[in-house]
Order: sequence, then C-alpha cells, then structure tokens
Amino acid sequence: MSNKMPPEEREEMKLPHDEDVFVSEEKQKEILQKYDPESNTRDLAGIAKHVVFYGLLAFSLFQLYTAIFGQYTAYIQRSIHLGFALSLIFILFPARKRKGERHKVAWYDYILSLLAIAVALYWPIMYEELVFRVGRVTELDLAVGILAVVLTLEATRRAVGLPITIISSLFLAYAFYGPYFPGFLRHRGQDLDSVIQLMFYTTDGILGTPISVSATFIFVFLLFGAFLVKTGVGQYFNDLAVSLAGHLTGGPAKVAIFSSALQGTISGSSVANVVTSGSYTIPMMKKLGYKKEFAGGVEAAASTGGQIMPPIMGAAAFLMVEFIGGVTYWEIAKAAAIPAILYFSGVWIMTHLEAKRTGLKGLSKEEMPDRKEVLKKLYLLLPIIAIIFFLFIGIPTMHAALYGIVLTVLVSAFNKETRLGFKDIIHALVDGARTALAVAAATAAAGIIVGVVVKTGLGLGLANGLVSASGGNILLTLFFTMLASIVLGMGSPTTANYVITSTIAAPAIIALLMIDQPFGAAVPLVVALSAHLFVFYFGIIADITPPVALAAFAASGISGGEPIKTGFIAAKLAAAAFIIPYMFVLSPALLMIDTTWPELIWVLITAFTGMIAIGAGLIGFWYRKLNWLERIIAFATGLALIYPEGTSDAIGAIVFVILFIIQWISREKKAPQTSEA
Repeated sequence: MSNKMPPEEREEMKLPHDEDVFVSEEKQKEILQKYDPESNTRDLAGIAKHVVFYGLLAFSLFQLYTAIFGQYTAYIQRSIHLGFALSLIFILFPARKRKGERHKVAWYDYILSLLAIAVALYWPIMYEELVFRVGRVTELDLAVGILAVVLTLEATRRAVGLPITIISSLFLAYAFYGPYFPGFLRHRGQDLDSVIQLMFYTTDGILGTPISVSATFIFVFLLFGAFLVKTGVGQYFNDLAVSLAGHLTGGPAKVAIFSSALQGTISGSSVANVVTSGSYTIPMMKKLGYKKEFAGGVEAAASTGGQIMPPIMGAAAFLMVEFIGGVTYWEIAKAAAIPAILYFSGVWIMTHLEAKRTGLKGLSKEEMPDRKEVLKKLYLLLPIIAIIFFLFIGIPTMHAALYGIVLTVLVSAFNKETRLGFKDIIHALVDGARTALAVAAATAAAGIIVGVVVKTGLGLGLANGLVSASGGNILLTLFFTMLASIVLGMGSPTTANYVITSTIAAPAIIALLMIDQPFGAAVPLVVALSAHLFVFYFGIIADITPPVALAAFAASGISGGEPIKTGFIAAKLAAAAFIIPYMFVLSPALLMIDTTWPELIWVLITAFTGMIAIGAGLIGFWYRKLNWLERIIAFATGLALIYPEGTSDAIGAIVFVILFIIQWISREKKAPQTSEA
C-alpha cells in the first residue's frame, strides 16, 4: 500500500513532507521481499502479467459468486479454491530468490501451473465416481493425490516459507514411520494408499477445515481489506494517529502503537503491518531522538499486536470458529477484545516511560496535521464499524463481509479523492485475490498436519506428554505449551501459525483443565477459548521473539538498527503478551465469559495497575529513575497484581501505593535531563 499523498493535501494538513518521513516504495518492497515470503513475487511483464492479472480477477469473481449465490459441495468448492491458488502461485512466485528469476517465468513453472489446474479439476469432473467408491483408491486417484500433496508443499514453500513446509513434511513422515517412534509418539504406521486417501479424498487433509475457512470467510474478508486499502484508509490510520497522539510525550512512538492497532483490523501479516505503518512512524521516531533499535522495536511490537486485535485477528478468528465448534465469531471477537486492549496498553505504558526517561517530547504544533481536516475523513472508518455492528447483531460472517465491501464502495464516493471507480474496483478484486494466495497454500499445508494428528492421535499423545512432563502443574504446563507455541510459530503466517499451535499445543491445556472431568465430557467454551487464545498469542509473539523475529527484522530494515537487538527490545515492550495469556487461563473473567461486571472491572483495574508496575520495572523509570532493587520490587509487584488471586492482589496493591508515594515525593529531586536517546 502506498503512503503517497498529493503534495498540496499534505501541505494543507501540515504533515511532514515525504522526503522527511516516508521510506520509498522501492525500499518497502525490498524489505517485504526479504522478510515476508508472501511478498516475494515476480515482476512480470507481457503475457505472463496478463495471465496472472486475469487469473486473480477470475479467482475473486468465483469466490464472490459462491459467497452470494451459494457454495458448491465441499470437495468441489475447496478443490477449485486450491487450484486457483496453486496455479497462480507457480507463475507469480519464483522457485528461488535469484534476481534473474524475478522477471521471467521458468518453463517448468508453466507445467506445474497446468498440473495444479488438472489436480483441481479432478474432483469436479470425477465427483460422482469418487463419492460412489469412497474408501477405495485407484492408481489414477493415487497419482493425482500424490501430485496434490507435492504441489501443495512446493507452493507453500514459495509463497509462505520453509517453516510450515518442513513441519508439514515431518508430519507426513510421521504418518508413515509411526512404529519407529518411542513412547507416546508410537502409532501404527500408515501405507501410501491410506495416507493419500486421507490427504486428498477426505475432509481431514488438504481439503479439510483450514482450507474450507480460507475458501469462505477468509477470502471475502481479505477482499474487504483490499477495498478499504483502495480508499486510502491505511494512510488515514497514520494521519488519525498523528492528529490524536503526535503531540503527547514520545508522540511518534504512540502514533506507531495507535496506527498499528488500527492497521491490524485489516492486515493479515505482522511483517506487512510493520512495513506499511513503520515506513512512516520509524523515521518519525528517529527524527525525534529515539535510538534505531528502540524505534524498530516499538513498531514491531505494535504491528505484531495488530494480529491479536479484533475483529479480524489476522483471519485466525474465522479458523477458531471452526476448530472450537459451538462458538460464534462474535463470541471470539468479544473474548479477544480485553486481552488486546491490555496488550496495547502495556506497550503504550513502556514507550511512555522510555520517553519520560530520556526526556523526549512530542511533535511540535507546526509538525501536527490540522485535526479538523483529519476528522473530516472519519467516514472512511464506517465500513469497519459497520462490520463489527453486523457481527454483533448476528448477521452471518460472510454476509457481513459482503455488506462491508458494498459499504466501502458507497462510503468512498463521499469524496472525489477516495472515490472508487471501475478500475479501482477491478484492482481491489485482483489485490484481494493476491493476498489470498499465500493463505490458501498455508491452510492447505496446515490441513496435512491436521490430517496426520486426527489419523494418528498425535494431539492427544503430545497433550498427555506435556501434562506428564509438568507433573500436572498448571503453571508448568502453560510454560511448556508457551515454549512449544513460540517454536512452532516461528516464521509462519498468522493463519498457519494458529492451525499448527491449536492442533499440537492447545490440547495440552484442555487436557489439564479437564483432568477432573469424566472421560468424554464436553469441553466448556471458556476452557476451549482460553486454550486456543493462549497458543494463538504465543504463536504470534514468535514474530518478535529472537532468533526468528521476522517482524523485528523487517523493522530493523527500515530503522537501520541491529536486528537481534531490535527483536529483544520488541519482546521487552511486548512483555504484556507474555503475561496476559496466563491471566485469562487462570482468570477467564478477562474473556468476558461467565463473569459479572464487578469481577471484570476489578480484574481490569489490577491488570492495568500491574502493567504500570511491570513497565516501570523493565524500563527503569517511573517518576524518576529506579535503582535495581526498586526495579525488581516494581516488577514483582506487577506480577502480584496481575496474578488473579485475592491475597496477591492485596499485597500488590499495598506495595504499589507505597512505591507510587515514594516516586511522587522524590520526583523533583531526580528529574531526567532532556537528551538525545
């Protein structure tokens, strides 16, 4: 998404000029291609460019047609969706990152694209016969199924990256070689026919639940996001954030947090979020005096938080509806709201304290945009507000997204600068389909993982193993599950990230929380939601957790800072994300399920107060500089306040008040000197 604005409009709004603030589009593209596999596409020309353009347009039109007039049967709908994605990926994404391969399509990629189309058409053409002889695989079925698996893995490697490709391949190997694994990992091995039947001829493999969600809800919401971007809402997020937070202490850092929280409502990628908003906010922070690594760390932490921000949550919310079962989309968005607010509050508090510690001010009046001019474009946010309202009143998720697209086109007509013409609509359809390619490949590959887990019972085995290793201790189980989720989430996009962690890690939490229940008892909603959100949070936090912190590395590419150091700063600023999941597992009141308003308000007060204490302890400043003993006490006080238990809350509150009084009384004696960070 371009950050360019007409010079006369920028002058009118008193925003800094492009050369002072913006990172060039070429630099943005370079960073995205380096750290975001989904952006590592060819620069096509000639016939290949037209083939991809009209292929993407056809993809969107097919999805819109089935969303409006009704979907085909599961196998046909999902296989066609997969076929569009795979065939276009082989033309658009090079097999290697060599510069020479970015401008031409290799001959073998055309062959792979045609094979993907043939595989996709196999189900529609052979549907009646395949359904009639369900459970039996012919030699032709076997060949097509093998081809489907190989093409899926290769397309995923190109469009999504190696981590999920390797994990999916290891799970496939596990399906074959189960008897050779020790202990709870051992299972009866599967032969080739059984594995291929599972992978392509049932709804438990490649054509399973993950790609089902991609072929329905996710695609339409990605289209909604593409239409919003065409109206210029992304740049408007930045302008609105500057007008509201730019003048505050450490203003540009708070602009980054505010803008990234808004960007997260339409973005499906932490890295893309970093590059989109960070190209504007990071240079602004550096100009104010923030160190390179801290500026990059703020943006990385904030942009990663965008993936846990309702209503979209990086498209993972739609997967949760299917994976948990018996839960509505609105219930998930509502449950995720308070944890997301606490996360951004934690990042905001620490950036504020860092700005106070180093004496950094906000933007000057001359650097601020005209707030009235910015607020005149608030109508651009109407489609997002409308989507939330539609979901709240119970309109089906897909219809809500369709209404959102129509409303976006109508709202854009309010102003000639945002008005969407016919060409804009066509390009929005193409851009939406382009962003869906990697999601489709990732969910197809994730289906391989789900299929193997279902067939072999691996999920239950891993859950029992984690619970056994922790000795049944809830905190240890959560800690081990956290580590597993971070490792599994490294380098994976949001959707695939959630599928992997929810399939492998979430069952451990559910198993422990259900340990006193009769075997086969239904899992309560609060248990399922807290477990799935727990692993989702830590899978996302992998994007800023060294050594594979892609969001932090992308931010360092803009700031010029050291990547690993940027990652550690981002992880420190996102400390709330390492604490909040424990809170809502131990105290589900945060998820707004089966709780009263007094309970919820008390939990929020203690949690927010605890964030202030933890922020002061980590940054080393409150109203004045803290020594090491004070930092340790402040951090411990924050943990006591956050831990959902009466005694710890009382002790934490008393110590917090004492610390606050001491800081307030001594604030004048050791006030910070204004200096460059």
